[in-house]
Amino acid sequence: MIQTIKNLIKYQSVSIPDKAADEAYNLWAENYDDQPDNLMFYLDQLVFNEFMPDIELRGKVIADMGCGTGRHWPFLFQNKPAKLTGYDISEGMLKRLKLKFPDANTVKITDSILSNVEDATHNFVLSTLTVAHIQNIEEALQEWARILKPGGDMIITDFHPKALAAGGKRTFEYHNEHIPIVNYVHDTELIKRILLDNGLILVNEVEKVIDNTVMHYYIKQNAIHVYQKFRGMPMIYGLHFKKL
Repeated sequence: MIQTIKNLIKYQSVSIPDKAADEAYNLWAENYDDQPDNLMFYLDQLVFNEFMPDIELRGKVIADMGCGTGRHWPFLFQNKPAKLTGYDISEGMLKRLKLKFPDANTVKITDSILSNVEDATHNFVLSTLTVAHIQNIEEALQEWARILKPGGDMIITDFHPKALAAGGKRTFEYHNEHIPIVNYVHDTELIKRILLDNGLILVNEVEKVIDNTVMHYYIKQNAIHVYQKFRGMPMIYGLHFKKL
């Protein structure tokens, strides 16, 4: 979710950026899908592709938490789920999703409580590049676990907390200005503990680090010094859970 490599990492301490996530993504929605050189999208896709062969989607009920404009929806629909619902705090992002998928089921949320969703109603809960935007992560994860059926799967990917703690920022360009978005550093061990406490088990965990396979992204942005500084650092993580 970074527009350029130069904005991927800022050498500054972690602080609350100027724009709350809902406001920021409403602004970003207009050109969110037009990011051919987005390193985070590339790394997220690698993690997603690694997990999905183990997930059965046909005939299943799916919740996409922080769905944005439906980046993974073509793949999900291709596998013929019974129902796919996208949840997001940004009305602008949901509108863009509906332009691409007019019949999409979408829900605009204002907090972490899914009060209109019954217990154990979903086979698969997906959340990509979203968790660090959620302040009350324990409440959110408890809700995601609550709506998941026994035997169901949960996939979470996001910007690695080590990168955020090192000063990483999610930013986008709007009217020639780089707008930072609020992020909260949630350690992956905390995420695992919360979900384990709510009846899930960890099936698989992966990390994608900055290495020579992605160096060309930095070269293209004339930011090889950033690559050298952060080479070897995990930039994105993925967690696959299953509910007992």
